[in-house]
Amino acid sequence: LSSPSGLTHESHRKDVEQVYLRCSEGSIEWMYPTGALIVNLRPNISPASYKHLTVCIKPFKDSAGANIYLEKTGELKLLVRDGDRSPSRVYCFGYDQGGLFVEATPQQDISRKITGFQYELMSKGMAADLHTASAPCRPCSDTEVLLAVCTSDFVIRGSIQNVTNEAEEQESIIHVGVNKLYRQKSKVFQLTGESGNWRGQIKTLLECGVKPGDGDFLFTGRMHFGEARLGCAPRFKDFQRMYKEAKDKGLNPCEIGPD
Repeated sequence: LSSPSGLTHESHRKDVEQVYLRCSEGSIEWMYPTGALIVNLRPNISPASYKHLTVCIKPFKDSAGANIYLEKTGELKLLVRDGDRSPSRVYCFGYDQGGLFVEATPQQDISRKITGFQYELMSKGMAADLHTASAPCRPCSDTEVLLAVCTSDFVIRGSIQNVTNEAEEQESIIHVGVNKLYRQKSKVFQLTGESGNWRGQIKTLLECGVKPGDGDFLFTGRMHFGEARLGCAPRFKDFQRMYKEAKDKGLNPCEIGPD
């Protein structure tokens, strides 16, 4: 978390402050913004790998007081306009497309303003999984499912207990009852209540039209800004079939034990 403050630059309202961030994910909170911030993302990897990175930012719900631009060689491209209240909106761009330039907008009372956003750096392949522009709701092929089992942040066998639709955010929340937990990167799925049942929530696009239904599914996906995002989710019996077929041919990319 980086938390610069504009009050230290009150007498130099046109100051531009440089911020250097080494972590692959985190957040910026700019209190009482004046002047501008140049946000330099410098992850601890080889510079040769930078071209394979995607940067995503998610403004805080109450972020205000500045415009956020993508800057490259002096040219500015507006990413987030001050006052834009698009809920849960995520903005992504290639690392090589430029850096972040955050410029304060004129305010009568800067003490009431805080500009902030979360950021994540990820490989372009992973970002494509999360932000598939074409056919985001299409079923995965057998090959995609088997690869998702090996590379996803979470892999569980479970059932859909309920689906909550959030029209404003254009998202659906899948409430999942977990029968078997193969892997999870973060503790999204946890034991709840005295019954000792595992529960968790997975988000997906509203347009995918997910409905509660009977039977077990294999849920896979990525963690994105602290939330589980749905990837491939075949019916569990279909996953068992494709896993056995691939294993018999020696083509399964990793072992998981589907029973």
